[in-house]
Amino acid sequence: MTFTPCAFFALCIAIGQTAPAPVPPAPTPPMVTEVEFESIFDGKTLDGWVGNTSGYAVENGAIVCLPDGENIFTEDTYADFHLKFEFQLTPGSNNGIGIRTPKQGDAAFVGMEIQVLDDSDAKYANLKPWQFHGSIYGVVPAKRGHLKKVGEWNSQEIIAKGSHIQVILNGVTILDANIEKAATEGTIDGKDHPGLRRQSGHIGFLGHGDKVSFRNLRIRKLN
Repeated sequence: MTFTPCAFFALCIAIGQTAPAPVPPAPTPPMVTEVEFESIFDGKTLDGWVGNTSGYAVENGAIVCLPDGENIFTEDTYADFHLKFEFQLTPGSNNGIGIRTPKQGDAAFVGMEIQVLDDSDAKYANLKPWQFHGSIYGVVPAKRGHLKKVGEWNSQEIIAKGSHIQVILNGVTILDANIEKAATEGTIDGKDHPGLRRQSGHIGFLGHGDKVSFRNLRIRKLN
């Protein structure tokens, strides 16, 4: 005999049983608001930054790498974090975002470097996959094709939580990687990257003397 839902409910009551309780909906993850992010650039000065500060300038509310620009770092260190910023490239320009890096040494190896690069320029025609914009240099390649035209402002996010690293460019996740395997079994560039095992460090701009601008820098510490 087939019962409709109403008939089944009535039968349960008739025999002294209660109908199964409805399954509660899954909890909604808490919304993250901009209020939870802390600015790491005041838009006017390089206060809070150390290193080759003479190689950078503040122009129109942005940190700009000058022809002699090399590496600058936040005074503070960060372990797990969510970083948001905007950047503007010039033709053929090259920079990088150092994460969990010390102040000394090549940040791409003693820490990690997230590539910032006009990889559409002809001079980069022979790049390795792990050298394109958004890649963890020497370790994990990023998806291509999501940079805006050179000269336009791009938005980017970097999320580092333990060995899980994500890069979101203009709303598209271009890198989503667990670096633990690379840290223990070797990297695709065949070089040693001890920085993959670092738990915390500075955030930096890794200049190559090309004009690249950064603005609206804000960060949220995780855990």
